Amino acid sequence: MSVNAHLQELRRKHQTLSCQVEEAQRSPGSDGLQLSHLKKQKLQLKQEIERLSVQQVG
Repeated sequence: MSVNAHLQELRRKHQTLSCQVEEAQRSPGSDGLQLSHLKKQKLQLKQEIERLSVQQVG
């Protein structure tokens, strides 16, 4: 898998997690622990995307 394809897949996963986080935040009975876990996953993906983007440019 090329770096570009990998970055696209990571961005797709990040967007999916964003939607899940927003949905959980709107839900009155959402599990705070689950929301925290989703946010952590989202942050990890963002950091990986940034790391790969910098490597690709440099």
